Amino acid sequence: MTRSSSASAKLSAGILLWRRNAGDLEVFLVHPGGPFYRMKHAGVWSLPKGEVDGGHPPYDVACREFEEETGRPLAQCAHSGDAVELGSVRLKSGKTVVAWALEGTWPDGLSVSSNTFPLEWPPRSGRIRQFPEVDDGAFFPLAEARTRINPAMEAFFDRLIAHLDGG
Repeated sequence: MTRSSSASAKLSAGILLWRRNAGDLEVFLVHPGGPFYRMKHAGVWSLPKGEVDGGHPPYDVACREFEEETGRPLAQCAHSGDAVELGSVRLKSGKTVVAWALEGTWPDGLSVSSNTFPLEWPPRSGRIRQFPEVDDGAFFPLAEARTRINPAMEAFFDRLIAHLDGG
């Protein structure tokens, strides 16, 4: 979720990490850091993702951003043939997000360790503070994940299910 002050930031790439837990599908989502999202949960969680820039391949960006936003690299990223391309969605902001699904785990109780961004806080105070881009990350059962994720990105869940069902 790399923040950009530029309005030209039009494409982001992300990883939808998934697992089976007692036979149920769960997906890994991250919560945006900073004061604007502190008490918000419904519709604001996301895939770990970031801006595609500098001519880097979107899949490489997605893997890099997962590590930057969680503090943990995904070994599965080295095997791009294991990734399921989920296509793209367009957010209300106008940004397009492309995503890949990878099966994996996240150790229970392990917190995310995200990179940070500067923000004047409180507003008009002249005081610049650093905030984590991501302040939480966890696996959620699909039904709960649907209530937490940015609504436009819910389509990635449906595409993952279609792939897992063989379609």
